[in-house]
Amino acid sequence: MMKTKTPKTNHQKLNAPDLTQRPPRSPRQRLGGYAILSRALDKGRATIAGKQGEYHFNCPLDQRFLEFAGIDAEELKAELATGKGDGEILNWISANSKTKPKPWEIASWSGYQDARGPDDVETREFFDSLLAKLSKTREDILTWFDLLDLDDFVSFGGKA
Repeated sequence: MMKTKTPKTNHQKLNAPDLTQRPPRSPRQRLGGYAILSRALDKGRATIAGKQGEYHFNCPLDQRFLEFAGIDAEELKAELATGKGDGEILNWISANSKTKPKPWEIASWSGYQDARGPDDVETREFFDSLLAKLSKTREDILTWFDLLDLDDFVSFGGKA
């Protein structure tokens, strides 16, 4: 009986961030024009290396990117496990996207993600309850990305 070889993860080439020591990149940081992607890649690499801490790859935020770009989370994770850098992964995403968004669509989608905040009373109450755990004085936190960045900052010792 022949055994099928499972591709090994090249942990030396993976260059995974240790998310027990620092947060992943901001969802605002663009890669190929995409919001969220850099953060998702950090979480994916950290997960593969067992250094994800409290962060979750393929969470609802990551799924927003994956759905828009037409990419399967497990296939992306398998590509990350090969040790490819951000540029190589971006090329892989372009080649394997089921939706093939055009640059103007990526820019529009990313801009919307940047500005997205709670859009109904129930969601606003949830957002405000999360914010209250981080700060009682920050009236400038209006979007989900604002809240994520503040949470990352406070989680690693910053003061709101």
